[in-house]
Formats: sequence, structure tokens, C-alpha cells
Amino acid sequence: MNDATLSVGSLHAEPGTKARGIVRADLGTLTADIPLTLVNGSRPGPRVVITAGVHGGEFTPIDAVVRLADLLEPGEVHGQVIICPVVNPPAVYEGRLNISPVDGVNLNRVFPGDPAGGPTERLAAWLFAHLIDGADVYVDLHCGGIDQVLSDFVGYRLTGDPDLDKTTAELAGSFGIEDVILGLKADGGNSHAAAARRGISAVLVEVGSLGQRDEPTALRRVDGLLTALRHLGVLDHEGSAPAPVRTWVWSAGVTAEATGLWYPEFSFDADIIGEVTEGDLLGRIVDPADGTEHTVRAPAGGRIFYGMHGLTVAPGAELAALAVPWDPDAAPSPDTLRTPGAGRGSDEAAPRP
Repeated sequence: MNDATLSVGSLHAEPGTKARGIVRADLGTLTADIPLTLVNGSRPGPRVVITAGVHGGEFTPIDAVVRLADLLEPGEVHGQVIICPVVNPPAVYEGRLNISPVDGVNLNRVFPGDPAGGPTERLAAWLFAHLIDGADVYVDLHCGGIDQVLSDFVGYRLTGDPDLDKTTAELAGSFGIEDVILGLKADGGNSHAAAARRGISAVLVEVGSLGQRDEPTALRRVDGLLTALRHLGVLDHEGSAPAPVRTWVWSAGVTAEATGLWYPEFSFDADIIGEVTEGDLLGRIVDPADGTEHTVRAPAGGRIFYGMHGLTVAPGAELAALAVPWDPDAAPSPDTLRTPGAGRGSDEAAPRP
């Protein structure tokens, strides 16, 4: 039997119970009310933390984890599950953008945070101290934001620890999503990268585009989470075999170098965003004042996994992210790849500064 109380701040769940509520995070100049569901199973098992709402404008992940929280029954759970549907309330409720309206900082660039820093850095530190650091497994849910088309994928980072990397690879393949993208090193301020550096099996799950909320996508996401929890032994197995996956590695991230109107050449259909070769035209940025055009070409070949859908861009805005099939026998050096995520746009991919 599990005899450990599950506690986050003032919220507590005894073994065999579920607790839902708000825990207040002190961010220095302000506070944030963090909604949580604690599911403390009646039997021993791993501690799994699932988050959504790191960014504003990503609605389906929030919907999905709320549905998951409703479904999980403590009597059926081995171990403990902590679900946080809105990690970043200022961005979700006020900004609806990747950056927080409080201080203009992208939360998913500053993990594990700084308890003496600005509000968003303090939020990252609070989340690590109260949720992530105690986890065996961490799942961070995202989708294409309100200005971004995206093809579904799971991402994780290689750490150099063969046991941890094998465990995380198996977890990444358990969600029923065909494409898995590796980050070749666990650097940067993304939540799953910072968790991986702490020895936690951590993945990023990306499903959905343009911030759209629809019930079929949310339910598909819940099904994937339930499958992953069965894989982890948190829920009883149903005997189904894992689906095959295709493994990729990032080959380039493309950012805007001018202010203007963005006219991409690739499709907005997330299922067929397209393949490009180095030098291919990705689109044009047009100055609305005088019509000057700045062409944007692919710095490397690969499949476009996400791309900018919005019309207006400024220097540093992410326009596209490219990946190529992973060949471990001809693996590129992490330092030679132009990886996504240096700009101010979507942050969902793998190795990021």
C-alpha cells in the first residue's frame, strides 16, 4: 500500500484520494494562483507531473489535462500524479502569448528559474521546487500557438545517461504520436531540458495548431496521456503494443531578419507542411511602407515541423523549424546544427539556447 501524503504547498491528498485547488506562488512583486490536481494512488508507483499552460494561446493542452484530471481515480492509480493545467496564469489569462505580460519573458526559456529573479524567473523556480524536482517523470504539453501551424510530435533531450535516455525514448514512443524529435544535448531553459538535467525522464508533447480548441483533438490527447500512464505502470496495462515511431533530429531553425509582412511558400496544412532542401525559398517578408522584399531561404534541408502563420513579424520571430531523420551512425555534432528556438516565437522544439 502507498502510505505517503502527497502535498504541494497548502494542498494535500492522502493515499487513495484526489485533491483539487489553488496554490499561491510568491513571485516577488506579485503572486500567481496555480491550479492543481493531486491524485494520490492507493498503491505504490512513480510520481508523474503533467503540465500545460506554459504559454498563452495554447488551449487544447489545458482542455486535455483538465479532462484527464476528471478521469483519474485514485483507486486505479499506482503512484502519484500531479496535474497543473495552467502553469503560467499571466500569459494564459492576460497575454495569450508566449511571453508574460508581466515582464515580457518567455517562461520556457528560463527554467529552472531564479528565486531571486524577476516574476517569470521566480515562477520557473517555484514550479521546479514544488512540482518538477520531486518527479520521476515529467510531461509538458504544448501545441502550435495562435500564430503557428504545427505537425504533431514528441520531443526529448539526450543526456548522455544511457539508462535515462532509454527510459525517456520509450516514454516518448508511448503517446501514439508517430514523430519523435531528439535534442542532442540537454541545454537551454526549456522545462523538459532542465528536468532532464536533474535526471528526470522528461518529454515535450506537441499536438494541435493555431491555438485552436476542439474536442476531438483534446480527446486524442487524453487517449495519448492514458496510454503513456499505462506504459509507466501508473495505470493497469491493456496489453496493446506501442505504435511504431519515426525519429528525427533538428537541422535548422529559421528566424526573421526584418520587420514586415510574412508570406510563406509552404503549406498551412499541418499534415503536409512540406520538405525543403538547402537554399529553397521559404517565403518573403515585405515592408508594408515601400514594398521592399526580403527573401527567406532554407539554411538546411529537412521537413518543416512548425511554421509561422501570422502575417506580421519582427526580427527574431521564428518562421520555421526543420528536422531530418535521425541516423545514429552518421550523427551530426550538436554544435553544428542551427537549432530552433533562438527567436521570440514558438518554443516547442528541442535544443534551444
